[in-house]
Amino acid sequence: MYKSIKASELKGMVGRVNIIDIRKNYLYNLGSIPSSKNIPNNFLLMDPSKYLDKSKEYYIYCTQGMESVKTCSKLDNMGYKVVNVLGGYHDYITS
Repeated sequence: MYKSIKASELKGMVGRVNIIDIRKNYLYNLGSIPSSKNIPNNFLLMDPSKYLDKSKEYYIYCTQGMESVKTCSKLDNMGYKVVNVLGGYHDYITS
């Protein structure tokens, strides 16, 4: 089972952990969590092994935390180490 953390908790970890933004490119370009990598959800789930390493842990976020829950569940079931960022980018910028 994957873990979840509050977006405010992620602030102290930026630059030290792998952060994946699963939003569409245009949203990422409008603003993102520093050091995050943009891999839109549809690409990530189509072929996760192209983007992720099962030996590493990834913090996954979307706009408000709804899509990241589904994505983390699917990736967790495939054997990836993922952490859901509760509230997503919205909570990150407002916390």
